[in-house]
Amino acid sequence: MLENLDFLIRLLDAPGPSGFETPAAAVWREEARTFAHRVWTDVTGNSIAALNPDGRPRVMMAGHIDEIGLQVTHVDEKGFLFFDAIGGWDSQVLVGQRVKVLGEKGLVPGVIGKKPIHLLKQEERDKVSRIRDLWVDLGASSQEEVAELGVRVGDPMVLDCSLVRLAGDRIASRAIDNRIGAFVVLEALRRLSREAPPAAVFAVATVQEEISYSGGGARPGAFSLEPQVALVVDVTFSTDVPDIDKKELGDHRIGGGPVLSRGSANHPLVVERLMEAARAEGIPFTLQAAPRSTRTDADAIHLVRFGVPTGLVSVPNRYMHSPNEVVSLGDLDRAARLLEAFVRRLEEEPDFTPR
Repeated sequence: MLENLDFLIRLLDAPGPSGFETPAAAVWREEARTFAHRVWTDVTGNSIAALNPDGRPRVMMAGHIDEIGLQVTHVDEKGFLFFDAIGGWDSQVLVGQRVKVLGEKGLVPGVIGKKPIHLLKQEERDKVSRIRDLWVDLGASSQEEVAELGVRVGDPMVLDCSLVRLAGDRIASRAIDNRIGAFVVLEALRRLSREAPPAAVFAVATVQEEISYSGGGARPGAFSLEPQVALVVDVTFSTDVPDIDKKELGDHRIGGGPVLSRGSANHPLVVERLMEAARAEGIPFTLQAAPRSTRTDADAIHLVRFGVPTGLVSVPNRYMHSPNEVVSLGDLDRAARLLEAFVRRLEEEPDFTPR
């Protein structure tokens, strides 16, 4: 069973859309300080927790802590908020949702509004709702009332959806992509701390991955830490639901263990070592092809400085980029165990030169 479930719940429920990760990052660092040798934040907002920071080899374990969200673009004279997306949304899932605005005075509740179905013409009913057709209602009736609530243009929002336990070991949350990656790397560091290895190990909760057109926080994080090897933890598509083409994405099931990516940003020798560690620990896993890019922090890390041998460990996730993403707690536990096993098997100066 997964350890530290209370921490996971606090982390997933904390708001932290891309560019505004501070509340979630604060929860992560507070937990890290209970066992890490050093904890700090860099100028981009990345949070770093270290064990044996002067050791060898230098290992970076990265999971991004940001989630997709929304941002206020305009407040009209009647107090309605208009907004744009932070990250990739299916706008259909936004209709009728509750939100929390991260205002300067704290969290402000609101609801996403749309013209009622009774007033839609038939041709309108057949159209997809777009973000520009929606608005947020705080209950205010003027711009002045909105200002009194501490809400301004540029404030971020998240959907007001707390974590829920489903049957078995499954949970649903709006922030699984990819706050569970930040959770897994910190849990791996916690396990390593019980008998610290000679390696310098850095768990990094990176920022802005969901909008990382230039690499997000992972790139400067890797540049400053100078790792000799890096492991990235993210989510991938669980293909055990209706209407998913396994021929395109592979066969990855919730509860089936972590998914190891091959190709593009994934160094082949790191992948082999991950598979060896998984087999030695009896951890089930599946393989996923990444012929062009992984669309994760691995893409940002593997070419930093002189190149960083990088591996990607993913957790199967249902309903990605929705208010109710679903994962297995057992898969989080297996992913953390795999990272721990990989690090413990490293020699002082590992050679990742392809031959």
